[in-house]
Amino acid sequence: MRLTRSDDRKIAGVCAGIAEYFGWDTYTVRMIYLFATIFTAFSGVGIYLLLWLVMPERDY
Repeated sequence: MRLTRSDDRKIAGVCAGIAEYFGWDTYTVRMIYLFATIFTAFSGVGIYLLLWLVMPERDY
């Protein structure tokens, strides 16, 4: 299985894609990302944008 952006997206599908890849709950990954972003002086925004550019769309 390949790490791709998900169709279950709120913005770009990055968190949902990570959740699907590891078999985790999408809501949990989004909450972890939110708290990590808040407690790291919003550096998660840059990481999210980088992943948005690097992670490919899902091929069907």
